[in-house]
Amino acid sequence: MSRFSIPALLFFSTLFAATTVAQKADAPNTKQPVATVDGQPIYDGDLAPSVEGQLQPLRNQEYEIKRKALDNLIEQKMLEAAAKKKGLTTEKLLDQEVNSKVSDPSDAELQGYYVGLGKVTQPFADVKTKLRDSYKQTKIRQAREDYLKSLRADSNVVVLLSAPRVEVASDPARVRGNSKAPVMIVEFSDYQCPYCHSVEPTVKELLTKYGDKVSLSYRDFPLTAIHSQAMISAEASRCALEQGKFWEYHDQLFTSSKLEKNDLIEYARNLKLDDKQFDSCLTSEKYKADIEKDEQEGRKAGVNGTPGFFINGVFLNGAQPKDSFTRVIDDELARKNNHPTASIRITRVER
Repeated sequence: MSRFSIPALLFFSTLFAATTVAQKADAPNTKQPVATVDGQPIYDGDLAPSVEGQLQPLRNQEYEIKRKALDNLIEQKMLEAAAKKKGLTTEKLLDQEVNSKVSDPSDAELQGYYVGLGKVTQPFADVKTKLRDSYKQTKIRQAREDYLKSLRADSNVVVLLSAPRVEVASDPARVRGNSKAPVMIVEFSDYQCPYCHSVEPTVKELLTKYGDKVSLSYRDFPLTAIHSQAMISAEASRCALEQGKFWEYHDQLFTSSKLEKNDLIEYARNLKLDDKQFDSCLTSEKYKADIEKDEQEGRKAGVNGTPGFFINGVFLNGAQPKDSFTRVIDDELARKNNHPTASIRITRVER
């Protein structure tokens, strides 16, 4: 991760202050109309249903820019504090704690690095010297990141910069984990979506890692235009819910590629569900309207593809790596621990 110079740090501090003032000055007054038609007022809040999906990515982009700058400022302050304790400059601290501890790569390491690059057409002997410098710099960058993580672990860092939030409902009938957990992940997903399948192990790993601190609520977002079995699979999961085995059936669907009706019935049979009740439920399409309601609420919140996650209302789009989830979850837990009276409204789907 790149570092900012002192003038750059001052620039970002000024930028944040100016942005805050500008936001206060430009923020729409929702009590005042933004237009009138024959005397009938239109308010800023009336625009939300039609524009939320377009505005949410922009809000997230703005937050990510600020967050990257903030992370750099936090790291700079931690380095300055650690350097002060040792009576060193930050540059000498990094030389002592990072650079000096990274050894020159061996020929075996370089050979593995060369093979791993894959696209190098020149013989190994011809590029060995350049590879040595490149690989050592890579090792230094990794060692520096590890050192910064250790500093952060030993520091009392609470990020108060708030990510954009969307008030999104959870479904109490489809919650995995502690329903009263301080962090609720609401997932909008599609059983036929390959990206949803690929992120499923990450979601399970997070629930195991955080235990009672994090829970998951599943909601349907079938992409019927491109996934022909997405709707019937979602309906089948609701039929399994009807017999008390939603999560078992959910897990089965996310480990399967066959989603035709006969396959769905067979999965129900394997879970010892009542055949006749399940078949009748699936044939009747009794939950189709509920599934469409999930999709509509997802789109209103800014979801336009799958998977889409809301962590206490903070949006993560797509099959993100574990670190993207843990950053938001850790921020939320730190916020809860340092502000016990703060509350984040997570509404529930009325059934």
